[in-house]
Amino acid sequence: MIDKPEVSVVMGVYNGGDSLSRTLESVLSQQGVDLEFIVVNDGSTDNTLSILNDYSEKDNRLRVLDQENSGLTRSLIRGCAEARGEFIARQDAGDISLPGRLRKQLDLIQKSPDVVLVSCWYQLLGPKGEIISEVKPDLDSDIFINNLKNADTDSLQGPYHGTVMFYRPAYEKAGGYRESFYYAQDLDLWTRLIQEGTLMNVKEILYQARISYDSITAINIDKQHQLRRLIIQATRLRKQGESDKDILQYAEKIQPAAFSNNEEKIRANIAYFIGSCLANNNNPLAITYFREAIKSDFLHLKAWIKLLKLTLVNYINPS
Repeated sequence: MIDKPEVSVVMGVYNGGDSLSRTLESVLSQQGVDLEFIVVNDGSTDNTLSILNDYSEKDNRLRVLDQENSGLTRSLIRGCAEARGEFIARQDAGDISLPGRLRKQLDLIQKSPDVVLVSCWYQLLGPKGEIISEVKPDLDSDIFINNLKNADTDSLQGPYHGTVMFYRPAYEKAGGYRESFYYAQDLDLWTRLIQEGTLMNVKEILYQARISYDSITAINIDKQHQLRRLIIQATRLRKQGESDKDILQYAEKIQPAAFSNNEEKIRANIAYFIGSCLANNNNPLAITYFREAIKSDFLHLKAWIKLLKLTLVNYINPS
C-alpha cells in the first residue's frame, strides 16, 4: 500500500456485483499515477463484498470499507474522510474509467493553482453497453462557472459526478458532502467547492457512464429536481451572506420512498429517453427501446409516435 498516494479514488457500491469487476479493473489499471482505490460497500446483499475482498487480496491499493446500507452520500462522506491523497477522484460503480483518465486530469489540476476541480468528456452507455451519446460539456466556460457560483438560472447543473477529480483541502474547506442531500449531493458540493477556486475540463472522452433502469438518477429524477431547486435557494442565500441551515432541513425530508405504481412509468420514460438518443444517432436499436417503453406504459404517446415514425421510415427505405 502506498503511504502517500497522489490520488484517492472513492466509490460507493450497493449490489453492483454484475459489473463490479470491469469497474475495478478500469481504475486499478490506470498508469502513471500513484493511487489508492477506496470502495465503500454499502450493505450489499449480493456478491459485491466477496468480489471486493478477492481483488483487495491481489492488489493492496484497493481499500474496502464495509457498512450497513446508508446510501451513497454517507458512503462518499466516509470514503473521502479515509482518503490520503492530495486529490480525490470519483468513480461510480458500473462505470468505466478509460486509460489515461487519472494521469491527464492530475496533470491539468496540478499545473493550475487556482483550479480545484477537473472533469472530462464522457460517453453515455445504455443497459446493453451500446453508446447512446458522447457528452462534451463546456464546463470551463465563464457562463457555466458563473452559473455554478451564483445559481443565476434554474437550469443549474454541474459536471457528471463520476468524471471529477478535486483538490482534497478545498473539498474539506468547502465542508464536503452533506448528509442532508440523499440525492444531488454532488451538485450541492459543486456550488460550495466552486467558491474555493475554479474548474477545468479535459476535452477528451476519458469515462463511460452507464444508464440502467435501476440507476439512482434514473429512478429519482423528480427528487433530484426538487433538490436542485433547494440547492439554488441555498446558493443564493450564501451569496447574500446568510445561512442555508433552513434549506438543509427541507432537503433532509427528500428521502427514498417505498415501491409505487409510478415505477413502470419511470422505466418507460428511461426507455423512451434511450430510444430518442439512439434515434438521433440513426441507431436501429432505438425501435427496441420504444417498444420497451410501450410495454411498460402502453399509453406512452411519445413512444408510440416515434415507433410508428421509425417503422414507416424503415418500410419506405428498407436497408
